Amino acid sequence: MLLSSPFILYSDGKGNIFEDTSLYTTGRSGWDAIPVPAEDWILLPDGGSLYELPGRRGIGIDVITGEMRLCEKGWAVAAFIPPAHTGLYLAAYETGPDAPTLPLFCYTAAGWHDGQFYVPAVRIEQDVRQDCAGYDWDVINAGVENILKAYPQNRLIKHLAENCCLTYHCPAARNYFMGRWECPVPSSPACNANCIGCISFQPQEEAIPSTQDRLSFKPTAEEIVEFTVPHLQEAPYPIVSFGQGCEGEPLLMWETIRESILEMRKHTPRGSININTNGSKPAAVRALCEAGLDSIRVSMNSARAAVYEAYYRPNNYRFEDIVESLRVVRSFGGWASINYFVFPGMTDSVEEYEALRKLIGDTDLTMIQWRNFNIDPDWYLGKIGVVETGEFMGVKQLMELIAEEFPRVRFGYFNPPMERIRGRYEADFAH
Repeated sequence: MLLSSPFILYSDGKGNIFEDTSLYTTGRSGWDAIPVPAEDWILLPDGGSLYELPGRRGIGIDVITGEMRLCEKGWAVAAFIPPAHTGLYLAAYETGPDAPTLPLFCYTAAGWHDGQFYVPAVRIEQDVRQDCAGYDWDVINAGVENILKAYPQNRLIKHLAENCCLTYHCPAARNYFMGRWECPVPSSPACNANCIGCISFQPQEEAIPSTQDRLSFKPTAEEIVEFTVPHLQEAPYPIVSFGQGCEGEPLLMWETIRESILEMRKHTPRGSININTNGSKPAAVRALCEAGLDSIRVSMNSARAAVYEAYYRPNNYRFEDIVESLRVVRSFGGWASINYFVFPGMTDSVEEYEALRKLIGDTDLTMIQWRNFNIDPDWYLGKIGVVETGEFMGVKQLMELIAEEFPRVRFGYFNPPMERIRGRYEADFAH
């Protein structure tokens, strides 16, 4: 543990990063730059990376005077922290008038101490499924070649191989081609939300590109079943997951998904069948549960309807529908998670805390996946019209309060396999 904050980082605009030993790093919560408690800093995890933030000057604390001031030596720097870790503070900076909108990544504070990079974060998940060290490109490339040969006509396999795995290096797709764990199943080219930070579709008039191309066809149940059944039968800790970052809303294809689940379960009872969704169609969720759906993960930026709807801009559904979808899965005894986009200063505000408590109580929620929010912080707050974020408690304290009040609610970053769902959640799955 550090005894003080690390030094601030800056970039020279040419890909080089330096420390400024006259300034300690601060963190951002909401709109404000604040000191980061020394105990919140951890080493930048393996698989993390650093970004230059063009047009922005980092805000630091002068090591002599203790006053906050800008680092004028270069552009601000932020960290991308890898899956399984949740950031506690954003990078703090002042944005210049001509600064470009940042792409759709997370922007955690970062600093330098004693020859190493540090970030304010916690490892929220012990599962190693997306740890950088676990990927072997020789195995992945061999898997891609073999599986493409095995399913030469399957459009979904082609999409997962050429786009998801080899172009975008999607962790779930790489795991699938290594024959293990969670198998991604994109299923819908269309969506019924217009999320501000959509990673697969951005209107042409927006200044930011989507981070990947969206699925361009409607898969058939036959295409889905063809490769998911062998995965369920053979992979360790197998999960089949509908709803991926490269598609729209899978519940719009619920009939095809229902048919796929029924067919999968004719072949094998093994593994878990999950859907990642906006939860907009509770009746469709009920039909999927009746067919054999085991778990759901509903994405949300907020447990408050007004903040949720400002970001998701839903078509023909309301916040209450997503709450009902979680309730439906729990009524079947299924595993109900939220994919909770953590934005320090918003997520840990007093208002949001009260709304999250209500959501947990209303739905009998099973799990919170504390996900880093991939979005330009200024752009996001501006788009949803938040000028004042209000009183906040700190992300770590929020987690502690929720854990204390709701000890049955699991914390993590990934959809658990059936082995964990069935009561061995904390077993030696990480090894």
